[in-house]
Amino acid sequence: MIWFFERKGQYVRCETRKTDDGEYELAITDADGVETVERFGDSASLAKRQVQLEKTLADEGWNGPHGRIY
Repeated sequence: MIWFFERKGQYVRCETRKTDDGEYELAITDADGVETVERFGDSASLAKRQVQLEKTLADEGWNGPHGRIY
C-alpha cells in the first residue's frame, strides 16, 4: 500500500509491503528523496508503527494520508 503526506508542495511517500521471508516493511521517502526502511516481524507491529508515524507527521503539519494518484 502506498500513501502520501503533503506540506507546502512537498511530499512524504509511505509504503507498506510484505517481504518474501514473511516479514513486513515500512518504507518512508522524505521530501528530499531519502528513503528509510523499517522491518517488522508481524502485521500488528507494522500497524502500530503506521499509526505512530501518521500522528507524528500530522503533528508536524503534514496533511494526509492521501492515496496514490494515477
